[in-house]
Amino acid sequence: MSGHSKWKTIKHKKNKMDDQRGKIFTKLIKEITTSARIGGGDENANPRLRQAIIQARNLNMPMANVDRAIKKGTGELPGVTYEEYAYEGYGPGGAALLIEVLTDNKNRSVSELRHTLSRYNGSLAEAGSVAWMFNKKGQIIVDGYTGDEDKLMEIVLEAGADDMTRDDNTYEVITAPELLEKVKNALEKAQIPTSSAEIAMIPKTTIKIEGKDAEAMLKLMEVIEDLDDVQNVNSNFDIDLNQISVDR
Repeated sequence: MSGHSKWKTIKHKKNKMDDQRGKIFTKLIKEITTSARIGGGDENANPRLRQAIIQARNLNMPMANVDRAIKKGTGELPGVTYEEYAYEGYGPGGAALLIEVLTDNKNRSVSELRHTLSRYNGSLAEAGSVAWMFNKKGQIIVDGYTGDEDKLMEIVLEAGADDMTRDDNTYEVITAPELLEKVKNALEKAQIPTSSAEIAMIPKTTIKIEGKDAEAMLKLMEVIEDLDDVQNVNSNFDIDLNQISVDR
């Protein structure tokens, strides 16, 4: 999957999405609140907010929670103000890390990240060290699809997707950010369910890591994502899943 995000595929194989639904809800509420604060509470005029709401609906988040988060962002209800930061670093085997944070305490976030990275042979890096290795793209995961691969490819390419790759029966579809909804809607129209659809930072190229470095990298990704202030963690690693157990 060179040039694609293998971490998303691995998470679905590990069923991490269902296991951590409560934590995902918390992160989504922070995203909705921040999106509304920055771009206003009208999802039709705020693409970032609209995408967050779509993700909330896909996860069956109660709309009352969504509405309350929007009102906190627009100031109609009292709430915490979160600031956005992006931190760069390296993990085991030299894989690049791009970590997106929403926090009300920058010092706490940096301290937690530095401590976590040091535990798994990683480190923070200077701003600009690895960000250039990633492009902002729309990313759709189709998990467990057993239909005709050529037909799936035809559907997504006709809707405007840039590329599609396969790992067993999990497919990753890459789009321009502005075409994410269009491609997702085309899949829904064809009655092909998607596991996730989001804007993500996709690596331009990947780095192969193996053995203990690969095991440590997967653990590091999990631990970083579990940090309360972290919204997303992106990496350019490539791991052979036939040599790694995803059910650790």
